[in-house]
Amino acid sequence: MRTNWLVLLALAAVIGLPFALRRSGPDLVRTSESARRLIIVTPHNESIRREFGQAFAAYEKRAKNREVIVDWRVIGGTSEIAKYLESEYKNSFRLHWERDLKKVWSNEVQKSFNNRKFDKTKASPEAIAARDTFLASDVSIGVDLFFGGGQYDFSVQGGMGHLVASGLRKTRPEWFGPAGIPEKFRGEVYWDKDDRYYGTALSSFGLIFNRPALGRLGVPEPRAWRDLADPRLFRQVAVCDPTKSGSMAKAFEMIVQQEMRKELNRLRAATPGADPKALETQALTLGWANALGIIQRIAANARYFTDSASKPSLDVSLGDCAVGMSIDFYGRFQEESVLARSKGDRFGFYAPPDGTSYSADPVGLFRGAPSKDLAEEFIEFTLSPEGQKLWNHKVGTPGGPTEFALRRPPIRPDAYGEPTLTSDPAVRPYDKPADGSEPFVYESTWTREVFNPLRFLIRVACVDTQLELREAWEALIANNFPPEATARFGDLNGLSLDEVKALGKALESGQKIDEAVKARELTLRFRDQYREAARLAREKR
Repeated sequence: MRTNWLVLLALAAVIGLPFALRRSGPDLVRTSESARRLIIVTPHNESIRREFGQAFAAYEKRAKNREVIVDWRVIGGTSEIAKYLESEYKNSFRLHWERDLKKVWSNEVQKSFNNRKFDKTKASPEAIAARDTFLASDVSIGVDLFFGGGQYDFSVQGGMGHLVASGLRKTRPEWFGPAGIPEKFRGEVYWDKDDRYYGTALSSFGLIFNRPALGRLGVPEPRAWRDLADPRLFRQVAVCDPTKSGSMAKAFEMIVQQEMRKELNRLRAATPGADPKALETQALTLGWANALGIIQRIAANARYFTDSASKPSLDVSLGDCAVGMSIDFYGRFQEESVLARSKGDRFGFYAPPDGTSYSADPVGLFRGAPSKDLAEEFIEFTLSPEGQKLWNHKVGTPGGPTEFALRRPPIRPDAYGEPTLTSDPAVRPYDKPADGSEPFVYESTWTREVFNPLRFLIRVACVDTQLELREAWEALIANNFPPEATARFGDLNGLSLDEVKALGKALESGQKIDEAVKARELTLRFRDQYREAARLAREKR
């Protein structure tokens, strides 16, 4: 009997201990039944959700004497969020169209109501009516805000009509423009001219690395994107799937932008006095081809393509991978975490100054937000001096975060006036480079038309074909890169800049069957190509 009681007590302890020791998150804070709920969909990690959820609730209690709970909806990366929003708004508008307006739902209505490239001059009366009705409606998906992700993702949601103006520039005009947050900075858009979204923090992209692992491999610390293509790093590169993460899609775009800029600078130096437009066209074509080759070799070195943007930093810090690609705040957060735990510097993060811009990480108001007034207050809070301190102040400093150093550059230029209180005083995005070099300028016109096609190409040429890609690369390494096999491996025939732009237009047609057919065609092509490259390499033994 005594043994049975001991077993029951042990079982109770095992079951109850996790509940006794668990931390209460922002969604678990006890509030009264009268507490208002703000629902936010986000790709942000727990540390950002926790700090902003608690800070905003405290602000509302102090300023408005009301209880607020922030209800975070974590669906996945921005790609998953986009699919969710597309589905939810379609279902919600269809219900409004059929039930409230007593109209017949058709393919024409479905294709038109949230088409961000809608052209009235080419549309039918039914399509025009659907689009106009949606933009005039207050159709709701039961969510208030979209917080976090890339500016491109927000521009897409704004163009579709899923995001609406919050009016912050009318109530706080001094926060924007020449004396405040610029609309554009070095080519990046920081807020929407139609007020559908505003950047709250800045993001750059860089290289993460494990110093002991690099030492064992005899590889120096990476300082450029192309360093990740070093064959000595085979199966040592941690990469996030850009089709699942908007931030990683932006990182791959940085590789393209950097190579295009390098080619332009080279051509200008080699051919002074040449026609600038002709030089730019040539540079973009050459830079695109160079970048695709680099991306292909980075993918060949990849240990995996993960769905989680935070996983590479963790794996590199543990030594499971030697290097990786990361958004800045994951890299800096992990760097600080490793330093605090082990007092060592085994983990490092480096943002190549000529290989990354500072892009905006926005917040936007959804059409039909259930708590619109509260959502607008949250937007204002994130852009207020109080909210901006959460991004880069040290834990425990006045107005700073309470538990996690978020290690992110705030969007407001005036938020950099207290360097002794910030986690990264040397990170000053609005300053000119200290070495006198030209700052990185993002040229949206260079890659705008190939941003989504690039994600598609990485999927079919690198992710879905990773087994064959890796085997071919391993065979090339083992046989010292025979020229014929190496050329076959890197054959990108049919994927020039102009050809991929045309592919992008075809993919935007909305015909999923056509996209699937093209994906299958290219996947089979690259599988055969990599198998042949591996065969040719082995024949040269």
